[in-house]
Amino acid sequence: MSMFPVNTHRFDPYQGFKFRVKWDNNVVAAVSGVSALTRMTEPVVHRDGSSASNFRISPGSTTFMPIVLERGVTHDTAFEDWANLTFSMKGDAAMSLKNYRKDIIIELLNHQGVVVMAYKVYRCWVSEYQALPELDANGTGVAIEKIVLQHEGWERDTSVQEPVET
Repeated sequence: MSMFPVNTHRFDPYQGFKFRVKWDNNVVAAVSGVSALTRMTEPVVHRDGSSASNFRISPGSTTFMPIVLERGVTHDTAFEDWANLTFSMKGDAAMSLKNYRKDIIIELLNHQGVVVMAYKVYRCWVSEYQALPELDANGTGVAIEKIVLQHEGWERDTSVQEPVET
């Protein structure tokens, strides 16, 4: 069986450097890094009371690891605006209980810029915001801002199908 049912000529897996992130129905500008989508199901070890030494392992609670988004610092305030929905210098009353959670979409693109795979991430909120990195007068790196998203799970968007490559 081919790994690519539509493009049977293809044998190279997709590369991870072309992607985009969306929330509020908009592509977020200049995201340069997205951490891995990872979930863990805790193993529950138990044994039958009549069993001498045999243990069984069953699946327990599933947790989803936080997602880190990074991008170069610009004048676009999308990261800061979302982070400010869970914290504001104006006090607790400024927190938006209605708007602080967002669903996001992470899309993987092929070399032609066509979406080949997408994941929906549900009920995200910003638990950490880094406005500026450590600054170094002797360095040459780009200033990176980042947000850490807590969320309640993700799933692949099965409506995104393998595109025909030309």
